[in-house]
Amino acid sequence: MNGRWLRRAASLKPPRKGAAALAPPLERAQGTWLLAAAVLSVVPHGLWLPAWLYAVCLLLLTWRGLLLWRGIRPPPALLLLALSVALTVLVRVEFGHFFGKDPGVALLALLLGLKLLEARSSRDVRAGVLLCLFLQLALFLEDQSMAVAALALLGTLATLGTLVALADPAGRAGEHLRSAGLLLVHGLPFMVAFFVLFPRIQGPLWGLPADAFSARTGLSDTMSPGSISELGNSTAIAFRAVFDGPPPAPSERYWRGPVLSAFDGRTWTAAPSVEADAPFYTPEGRRFDYTITLEAHNQRWLLALDYPGEGGPLVRFTSDHRALSARPLQARARFALSAYPDARIGKAESAAVLTAATRLPEGSNPRTRELAARLAAGAASHAELVERAVAHMRASRLVYTLRPPLLGAHTADGFLFDTRRGFCEHFASAFVVLMRAAGVPARVVTGYQGGEINPVDGYLVVRQSDAHAWAEVWLEGRGWQRVDPTALAAPERIEDGLAAALAANGHLPFILQAELAWLRDLRHRWEAVSNSWNQHILGYNPERQRKLLADLGFSQSSALKLAGLLSGVSVVMFLILYGWATWQRRAMDPVQRAWMRFCARMSRVGLARQPWEGPLAYGERLAAALPDQAQDLREICRNYARLRYGMPGPGDSLHTLKRQMKEVRVP
Repeated sequence: MNGRWLRRAASLKPPRKGAAALAPPLERAQGTWLLAAAVLSVVPHGLWLPAWLYAVCLLLLTWRGLLLWRGIRPPPALLLLALSVALTVLVRVEFGHFFGKDPGVALLALLLGLKLLEARSSRDVRAGVLLCLFLQLALFLEDQSMAVAALALLGTLATLGTLVALADPAGRAGEHLRSAGLLLVHGLPFMVAFFVLFPRIQGPLWGLPADAFSARTGLSDTMSPGSISELGNSTAIAFRAVFDGPPPAPSERYWRGPVLSAFDGRTWTAAPSVEADAPFYTPEGRRFDYTITLEAHNQRWLLALDYPGEGGPLVRFTSDHRALSARPLQARARFALSAYPDARIGKAESAAVLTAATRLPEGSNPRTRELAARLAAGAASHAELVERAVAHMRASRLVYTLRPPLLGAHTADGFLFDTRRGFCEHFASAFVVLMRAAGVPARVVTGYQGGEINPVDGYLVVRQSDAHAWAEVWLEGRGWQRVDPTALAAPERIEDGLAAALAANGHLPFILQAELAWLRDLRHRWEAVSNSWNQHILGYNPERQRKLLADLGFSQSSALKLAGLLSGVSVVMFLILYGWATWQRRAMDPVQRAWMRFCARMSRVGLARQPWEGPLAYGERLAAALPDQAQDLREICRNYARLRYGMPGPGDSLHTLKRQMKEVRVP
């Protein structure tokens, strides 16, 4: 079958310039293959295209399917032109511009649907195939997960099937699919070579500032009531971590993000900090070594485990004890870090930082200020005052909920005295306001708390729903001390995670519900496979490429050397495939060998088959030359044609063909 469609493809001559009418007409099977390729190319983009635009794309593809099914001619060119102009204008209105990833992909999807509607010839099929390939490539501008790669591969298979059907319109769908799969397999060695040897480019696949990171979610460098609870419904993975030894206990898994010191009465913001190559404290006590794999969030913070110690050359440390990357994380990244949870930080804090940690807006939260004055009365030290505040909040029976009520202008007053219901940001903010009102330096720290160890691969997975906020107070001689007010109302949140804390009175995402154990097990397995894909495929960065090439003996691998090596490997693989194809052409099947022996036998009596002569035409010439055996000779040639190219009949077999050939009497 492969030889048949290759010969047919070679015989197809391109139409003369300007002679569109002479282009080979589009057959129904070719149109069906193209429609299948278009569906597999457009449907995955539904996760990112605007709803109305995606609906229009599906409507255009459905319209094309109805035309194929009913055998109706394509719509008039003027109607398609009007649709093209109208849809282009709507894309401009939707996105506000044409230059960027999102409008570009939208236009490609719409143009593919319109192109299918006007498809009349094989030339239109080729144009549609190119649009399908561009859309499959565009999937990786949105997501590079294993599922997206599988969808793109499936779309590529259908696109190759379309090209095979274009060269062999009379073939069966199964034969087309087999040939397309074989072509795909032929391309795999080249794909592997380019993946390993092509110079790696660190960063996102799309870099225009207008929409390069429009879909990034996660923590912000500000916090206001409700800002973190919005993440509580998200099961998206924020990062993964794997420890060199046993991981810390759940109550010690505080992953440090932005430290917020400035407060305007409602919103907390980060204050400027000093950066250095080493931590601003003396590492001491227990040490945990781990590797963290962060999803891209377009910020510099590394969300390191408290308190970050040593890091690599690309890690910076701040005076508020965070770990930062040298540049914003615009792609998934791995860092080898260490943590010292027992270390004392900020024992010699500057006066400016401590002063900033006691400021409150004038006139804000009057009832909280009165409470702070009552708690401070008679307290011998700030440490005793902190203990009194903790005891008060524990006795207040505050409720931990993912859906807190709205608060007024005085957020701490509203939470502590009115609603008494809140998420972690309400607890942390109110506690810090209470401490500052009592004269104790305090600040809010945001980040993540907890994480779930995947039993399949051993990685600790931290999700957006694990986003958390806690407080730090500064005590003389002890430095900054963590106080987590949320634990006072919901200790299960710290020990067992969000699901355990909200099981009784909260609203959990479907996938986090405890009774769905089978779904959680399935999620663990899928995430372990996805993590392996991320670590070994997407994590193949320039550093790992240099290490691999160094192990292969290419220690000084410049871009020029890589290009030469890639070219050499490609040439070798081309030669291997060429040799294999040549051998395949010479290694005839038994039917072909029997036919060649028969033709050689006929040539010895002056009836040689001409190179251009097919079996049926050859049979007619043999019948004319040997009329007494005309019927037998025609039957032999027809049987061979059916066995070699067509659908064999019930009596057709190689054994029968050989017997018929043997019975022919040669003069």
